[in-house]
Amino acid sequence: DIVRVAVGLLSTGGLHALAMRRIAAELGVQQSALYWHFDSKQQLIAAVADELLVPVQAPDEGDWASRVTVLAERLRAQLLDYPDGAELVATAIAFRLGAQRPFGQFTTELVGAGLAPERAEVAASVLVHFILGYTTDEQQHRQAAALGAIDEADGGGGSLSAEERFSQGIGLIVAGVEGTSRLPTR
Repeated sequence: DIVRVAVGLLSTGGLHALAMRRIAAELGVQQSALYWHFDSKQQLIAAVADELLVPVQAPDEGDWASRVTVLAERLRAQLLDYPDGAELVATAIAFRLGAQRPFGQFTTELVGAGLAPERAEVAASVLVHFILGYTTDEQQHRQAAALGAIDEADGGGGSLSAEERFSQGIGLIVAGVEGTSRLPTR
């Protein structure tokens, strides 16, 4: 119930809406009651991050490169569905409290393609951090544009859309993994 309410608040108000007092008020309980379930706000944020990541699944079909690419696109789309979604997940990762699912998913795909586990973990980390960084920038830019703080709604410059820039970034990472690891080509 607590996590469900927190996800709802995140979806309507972003990360700043996840105040313990506000969550308690939504549940009709005292703020101190939340600490029976979560030792800290950071643990609650981690639980919310884990909940957000549940729907993100790797596809069953395609070669390793297309599965990794689709997984990256699905992760970005899920994060974009929630204001500050990328920042929330990045925070949970930084505190080492949760949101480890994407690392495992990418590592599994890359090991399955033949990459050594240690290199797969590094490549997974590069992918996840690119996705989080790119999506955080994208969300912050959209929020600034919505507030009228900047004129440009898309941001990033150039003639490519945000989706095209993201896809090309993932493509470069996949090509780098492919080129340095002697994995089967696409």
